Amino acid sequence: MPTLAVIIGSTRPGRAGLPIAVWFIERARRHGGFEVEVADLAELNLPLLDEPNHPRRQEYVHQHTKDWSAFVDHADAVVFVTSEYNYGYSAPLKNAIDYLHNEWMGKPAGFVSYGGISAGTRAVQQLKQVVAVLKMMPVVESVNIPFHTNFIKDGRVQANEVMEQAADAMLDELVRVEAALRPLRKPALAAAAPTRVVTAASDGDQAR
Repeated sequence: MPTLAVIIGSTRPGRAGLPIAVWFIERARRHGGFEVEVADLAELNLPLLDEPNHPRRQEYVHQHTKDWSAFVDHADAVVFVTSEYNYGYSAPLKNAIDYLHNEWMGKPAGFVSYGGISAGTRAVQQLKQVVAVLKMMPVVESVNIPFHTNFIKDGRVQANEVMEQAADAMLDELVRVEAALRPLRKPALAAAAPTRVVTAASDGDQAR
């Protein structure tokens, strides 16, 4: 069975992202299309990017990077649970994404967002640009929760039918797209691929 990595992007104390993620994780496990693994960036506590080498080279010197690399590399699909701060997503989430490069490639990406009237969708639009550069495939289906505090009671999410249907639709699409992208992630196929010249501005270039 393929593996789904759920990444909790908010690290703020008292964050709504934790109960929202717990609800989605439970829903994903009931769905049954994936083995579900979880990375909570508040617990992971990655330093501000401290690797001396470009992540495309995968010459990691810190154990926290090696552990993060192994977690993402093992996943077949990814769901980002994201808040929206000032029309964007959180700095810890951007930092976690930028630590790696090859590990993200060829994987479908889904989004569970939350916020006020916009339901975090502006943060998702920014994230889609970033993951697309990393050669992930954002799926159209998503879970967007407006006025999210109305759905959290005593630390638990009380989801409505719209949220549950959206979660199932996104998981169904992730299953379908993951299967289609799987050949792109096979090491044998990657090794056989022809070498090409990469310009400095392509493939998510990171200037030092």
